[in-house]
Amino acid sequence: MTSAALSPEKPHIFSLRMSDLAEEFMSIGVPEKKARYHSRQVFHWLYHRKITSFEQMTDLSKLTRQHLTDKYEIAALPKVFEQKSVDGTQKFLFKLFDGKTIESVLIPSEDRLTICISSQVGCAMACKFCLTGTMGLMRNLGVHEIVGQVLELSKNANISNIVFMGMGEPLHNLENVCRAIEILLNQDGLNFSKRKVTVSTSGLVPAIRKMNERLKGAYRPNLAISLNGSYDAQREEVMPVNKAFDIKTLLDACRDWELEPHRRITFEYVVLGGLNDTLEDAERVRRLLADIPSKVNLIPYNPHPGSEYARPDDAKVNAMHRYLLDRDVAAMVRHSRGRDILAACGQLRSAKKEALESASAETAPAAVATA
Repeated sequence: MTSAALSPEKPHIFSLRMSDLAEEFMSIGVPEKKARYHSRQVFHWLYHRKITSFEQMTDLSKLTRQHLTDKYEIAALPKVFEQKSVDGTQKFLFKLFDGKTIESVLIPSEDRLTICISSQVGCAMACKFCLTGTMGLMRNLGVHEIVGQVLELSKNANISNIVFMGMGEPLHNLENVCRAIEILLNQDGLNFSKRKVTVSTSGLVPAIRKMNERLKGAYRPNLAISLNGSYDAQREEVMPVNKAFDIKTLLDACRDWELEPHRRITFEYVVLGGLNDTLEDAERVRRLLADIPSKVNLIPYNPHPGSEYARPDDAKVNAMHRYLLDRDVAAMVRHSRGRDILAACGQLRSAKKEALESASAETAPAAVATA
């Protein structure tokens, strides 16, 4: 199945936005004002108190709690394996209710703790430098499976930033990603700042335009674009999506993206050794983005087993960086974290069998919660 996410026997409470909960309460005869109040109460219990049973919602009536119990599922996303890199990055494998698995990554730095979350099991984009793309697309994640990654890892960590840069193409699962963002950014939910949430896309132009209309105001995330090429033929070599939406079409959508003051679109540029790592490439990127409020992240390629591409020379990456800075382009080199545990950009892959075997071999029972 590759379209809508599979569902458990009962819908999951973490899939409901506050407005959905209010509508649920009104459907059983609760007056609108009281229904909205109840929805805030439920959000507080779920996302602030992080309870695990409807019976713990003690300021709701027994009748209301029983209704929620009868109709909705409430369960944590099972974490079955974790690894820690030498640089402090942590990768987590979550088991979904249908047996499939996804990965999330916690990335610490001096002033923030970022969670990189997945939006699909696998990915259909088939970018040639990305390990996730070798899986193909198995299915979309449900809203509760997206929110659940953040909720579980926030129980023991003070997460400050969220990036939709894990497994999958977020805009290929647009509706569920948008609904998840409305929960993550809700002040009564997990209450993340819109400036601290970034959605990255390979360039699905119609979905970029839909998200531009769909998420407004307090629910407006940052936008990141995987560029990875300075002209069409070069980008098509590594990103098949460019055949459907070429660079001009993509950048036109970026120009139409509504930006608030002092905000920019991030352009991610994976530097592949011998392919797109020249000063001529840097100049083409500069010209492409000249009229778009933007910043450029140069990401030295992270090789993975079976990859046909090479990591670029640091000198070439630094030369591109300096070239852009000298021409007033906001640019930085993003040194990927967690490469030793395949947790870096483009290295995530749902590898349940290998992960569980590794956990068993290391005799780390705390890392494996379920088989």
